[in-house]
Amino acid sequence: MTAKTFELGPGYTISRVIRGGWQLAGGHGAIDRNQAVTDLIATFDAGIWTYDCADIYTGVEELIGAARLRLASERGLDVAARMKVHTKLVPDLERLATISRDYIRGIVEQSLRRLKTERLDLVQFHWWDYDQPRYVEAMGWLDELRREGKVRNLGTTNFDTPRLAEILAAGTPLVSQQLQYSVLDQRPAHSLAALAAKNGVSFLCYGSVAGGFLSDKWLGVPEPATPLENRSLVKYKLIIDDFGGWDLFQQLLQALKAVGDRHGVDIATVASAWVLEQPRVAAVIVGARNQAHALANAGIMDVALDADDRAKIAAVIAQSQGPLGDVYTLERDRHGRHGSIMHYNLNAGRT
Repeated sequence: MTAKTFELGPGYTISRVIRGGWQLAGGHGAIDRNQAVTDLIATFDAGIWTYDCADIYTGVEELIGAARLRLASERGLDVAARMKVHTKLVPDLERLATISRDYIRGIVEQSLRRLKTERLDLVQFHWWDYDQPRYVEAMGWLDELRREGKVRNLGTTNFDTPRLAEILAAGTPLVSQQLQYSVLDQRPAHSLAALAAKNGVSFLCYGSVAGGFLSDKWLGVPEPATPLENRSLVKYKLIIDDFGGWDLFQQLLQALKAVGDRHGVDIATVASAWVLEQPRVAAVIVGARNQAHALANAGIMDVALDADDRAKIAAVIAQSQGPLGDVYTLERDRHGRHGSIMHYNLNAGRT
């Protein structure tokens, strides 16, 4: 059985499955606020007591703050304190050239208000454009807030190896990097994992089920025609193409299905359990549309893959062609296949 907790920093422990918050953002359809809070607490009760959100996920920090308040009022402050909440700080692309200490402080204080807390457990910093070189300075301002006690831990999101090395060399204490990692996308293992191991940085992984493509639903299904239903599917279909195309993807699904049948779980659970076993991985971040999904996601931590399972999956991965390069390099090319579908100014107009 996989360990169900991970010490991300000194005295700071998280669940190895993290509840993603992006599906609660406004762009994914109408949200029943009371039901969403109830579902967040059901996730907590299922053993997933770490949550991921972001300043750019419309309304999500507020929902998680409401769940924390309800837990405190119904079960006491000690129980509510077990809820760990990770947020992201994502400056808009158009603000990078003029970013300031006050801008960073303002976003942190906004997250504190929304999450109904006096200290953020983990702030994960993202930077869109390396041609604007002030990310090291901005991380220094975040570290000032950590020393003030407004932030407990600092992390990054989607930095490549050279830039993460710059931040670490400047003395900013990082505990984690959030990044995309899956049986389809192993870019973190290329060079970043070695740097992370040297500096005690752990990975918090999204995309472990490739937006739902790594599921029983897609096994034996013909390659979907465009346009696809949503931007997430477009994004991960590009990863499938880079991996080796639809036929190789179907071989991967067959291997994951065979492993899942041995363990009595579905393809998505095996895919996420595989990521949890990779070097430097602390946790996987998974979405849940309802309480049943939350219970299924908790089962990821109950799967222990054996040598035969790993060999089945590795045999297909060995045939893959990509994706190549460092973490998030493909996505940073704003004119390329991956980067052209991204949204870069998601804080504009928000309060």
